[in-house]
Amino acid sequence: MTDAALISDAVIAILALRAAILLLALAVDWIIGEPDIVWRHLPHPVVVFGRGISAFEKRWNIRVGVSGAGRMRRGLAALFILCCVSAAVGWILGFGGPLVSCLVLAILLAARSLDEHIRAVATALDSGVEPARRAVGMIVGRDTTTLDEGDIARAAIETGAENLSDGVFAPAFWFLVAGLPGLLIYKMVNTADSMIGYRNARYRAFGCAAARLDDVMNLVPARLTAILLAGAAGFRGRAISAFRTMLADGRHHASPNAGWPEAAMAGAINVWLAGPRRYGNRVRQARRFNEGGEEADAGAILASLRMLKVAQLLFALMLVPLAALALA
Repeated sequence: MTDAALISDAVIAILALRAAILLLALAVDWIIGEPDIVWRHLPHPVVVFGRGISAFEKRWNIRVGVSGAGRMRRGLAALFILCCVSAAVGWILGFGGPLVSCLVLAILLAARSLDEHIRAVATALDSGVEPARRAVGMIVGRDTTTLDEGDIARAAIETGAENLSDGVFAPAFWFLVAGLPGLLIYKMVNTADSMIGYRNARYRAFGCAAARLDDVMNLVPARLTAILLAGAAGFRGRAISAFRTMLADGRHHASPNAGWPEAAMAGAINVWLAGPRRYGNRVRQARRFNEGGEEADAGAILASLRMLKVAQLLFALMLVPLAALALA
């Protein structure tokens, strides 16, 4: 057997084992989720990531007299250090074997948590707009005080579509590609982007590296998510509509990635999404996705949750043949 064949067999074996671990981790996440009894006593890994990011930001960014270029270099250095630490921790944890890898992965996946948070908005809408505003305020960064029923439903649906990528498929993708080091690096970068990746006076320079790297690391997962959502729409007879909306509207978003799954979801459940939205005192103008679609409501939120589940099922079915090789 040639060296190339040996390398190929080794790569396939590694991917097969990771696929099997990923399938088990997805099942564990859906069954157990994030039990409060555990995280009341232990810091969640994402909280630990956040503390590290905050420590660097307070020490290296909040300094008088540092230029924008200097802040950018410091932000890049901080991200590099945090990613190196994350990779090292992932490498060490990898020696724990498949069960440890499965546990870490299950903790860092957010499938059940995403479903619970989005479903809470639909439930709150049944009680009125004010409870729903509070519920959706837990999952979005925009001003919710003036949102009506349609605004609230759209915010929940968009968040579900985007976070199916950020919270489920992107971590899964990077685990398949690079194991636990890749998974932890992705979660660190994604957490950094959510904390310091803003285009305001405080974070524009320091968080630039985190925001750009997060964009790069989500390029493939976001489009994979959109394709899987469009595939899931086939169960509603709307696969073609979802693909068309994805291709027509997906690139018309402030984020290079978020628009793709959001547009696919809009076509999948036939509602219009995106459009202008308010962040504090600022209104961001944006194109509507699936213009001419229906107004979103609580029923549309529940329909979107079904699409999220079907997309995850399709992803799991894609993994089965590869995972089966680990048992061969």
